[in-house]
Amino acid sequence: MSDTNHPMLTGSCCCGKVSFSLADDFSQFYFCHCQQCQKLTGSAHAANLLTAPENIQWLQGEELLKRYDHPRRSFTKVFCTACGSGLPFLTQSKLFLIVPAGCLDTPPTRQPDAQMFCAEQTDWHQLGIDAPKHDGFPCND
Repeated sequence: MSDTNHPMLTGSCCCGKVSFSLADDFSQFYFCHCQQCQKLTGSAHAANLLTAPENIQWLQGEELLKRYDHPRRSFTKVFCTACGSGLPFLTQSKLFLIVPAGCLDTPPTRQPDAQMFCAEQTDWHQLGIDAPKHDGFPCND
C-alpha cells in the first residue's frame, strides 16, 4: 500500500479506537448535498474523498466497524460502533474507497472538485455559513 509519490495520512474515529493510514492520493473530492447524505452524516452535506480500493491500511479497531448499505440505493455508511464516527468504506461496486474528509487527522492536499445535488441543499446551510463566527461557544451574557 505504501506509495512513494504521495505522503501518508492517518485517520481515526472520535474515540480513537479505530485508526488507519493511507496515501494522500485522491482522484476526486465532493461535497454532496443530497438528502441521503444529509441523513447519513446528520449534517448539511457529506465531504467525501475518492481513492483506489487498496489505498488503506487499518492500524487498529477494524473489528469495531459496522457497515450500512441502503436497501434500494447505492448509499453506504461505515462507522465505529463505539462512537459512531463515519469511516472509510468500499463502494458497493468495489471500484472506489470513499474516505469521509472529517475522519482524517490532517487535511488532504486535494481541494474539493465540486458540490453535488445542490438542488437538495438545505436552506439553513447557507444561512449557517453567513452566520457570525466564534472561536468557541458563543457567549450568551
